Amino acid sequence: MGKYDKLLHKILSGTSDSNIRFSELCQLLCRLDFIERINGDHHILTKDGINEIINIQPKKGKSKPYQVKQIRNLILKYKLGDITNE
Repeated sequence: MGKYDKLLHKILSGTSDSNIRFSELCQLLCRLDFIERINGDHHILTKDGINEIINIQPKKGKSKPYQVKQIRNLILKYKLGDITNE
């Protein structure tokens, strides 16, 4: 299992939303074909076929837990990544 597969699994498990590094979350979203635009601290991510716009900001190098939850819900709703039935 690769680095991003582990991160995706960690996000989907929901057990450590407050312990996700912001830079890794951004890289994972880019690997899921999101287009990133940066305006100050705000990282705005969009993707064709997804109506929602992701707007995330770092907090001391980590991701904000509520934003990780929002991303988890999007990944599940749109079946992004290599999600297998567990």
